[in-house]
Amino acid sequence: MRVLVAIDGSECAGVAIDLVSGLSWPMGTVIRVVEVVPSGSAVFGGPWPPVAPLDTSAIDRSIREQATRDLQAAADALEGPERTVDTVAVAGRAGDTITSLAEQFDAELIVVGSRGHGSLETMLLGSVSSEVIDHAHVPVLLARGREIKRIVYAWDGSERAEAAVGPLTKWGLFGDAHVDVLSIADAEPPWWTRAGMVSEETAAEAYHEAAAPSLQQHVEMAEQMAEWLRTSGLNAVPLSREGDPAETIVAFAQAHDADLVVIGTHGRTGLRRLLLGSVARNVTMHAPCSVLVAR
Repeated sequence: MRVLVAIDGSECAGVAIDLVSGLSWPMGTVIRVVEVVPSGSAVFGGPWPPVAPLDTSAIDRSIREQATRDLQAAADALEGPERTVDTVAVAGRAGDTITSLAEQFDAELIVVGSRGHGSLETMLLGSVSSEVIDHAHVPVLLARGREIKRIVYAWDGSERAEAAVGPLTKWGLFGDAHVDVLSIADAEPPWWTRAGMVSEETAAEAYHEAAAPSLQQHVEMAEQMAEWLRTSGLNAVPLSREGDPAETIVAFAQAHDADLVVIGTHGRTGLRRLLLGSVARNVTMHAPCSVLVAR
């Protein structure tokens, strides 16, 4: 297996290293640790130059030296039997560079911390981890914890959700974990219940009547997927809920002390994603634990 781990010297990057170090990787796994190094001028926020002229060469040298120390510490932490670890430091814009390096490396998984260093410009444009999740062509593991013992697999029967089955069953990383297969019915009440034409009690009855077939379908889907995961050796349990998918997934993960949410995505990005909404986007933003997003 080929894994790219992006770090930046932050505490969140350290969490990602600890998580990767503790997983049981397949024999022959190659782990490449990368740190994208900004130029001295970029540290001050891109388009806004400092008021007084500065010798950025000294800043560049200091940043590169720190990156070398970060990478060496990460490589030492990730060393293990039957695996190879190498490191790369490269200048560039973090989000673009990480996804480009992953393609060049033929990575099967990208691991990033949930938050890291960044200038004011970066904060305005969105985090590096969000950009990587938006644009990577392989699954991305957003690390927020140091272990994975309990997993929530968000399953709705769609092709995008099915994309996450491979990482769960083929990588061999989660054999000791408990997997809750969570399928959520997001039923819409009949239009006339929202038009003030009926009482609140009648509207509630109509909603439950409309939601019942959808909920039953999700119960069956969860049972079928849990059975499939069990045939692959996973300890999987089917569960179904009603409500907004993203909110329900996040609340369930919080209530059950989940270590990881696994979710597929259709890959909407930019304005189209903002207009249409994205369950995966909302889950990665608000989940209290690590999130594995499968394209």
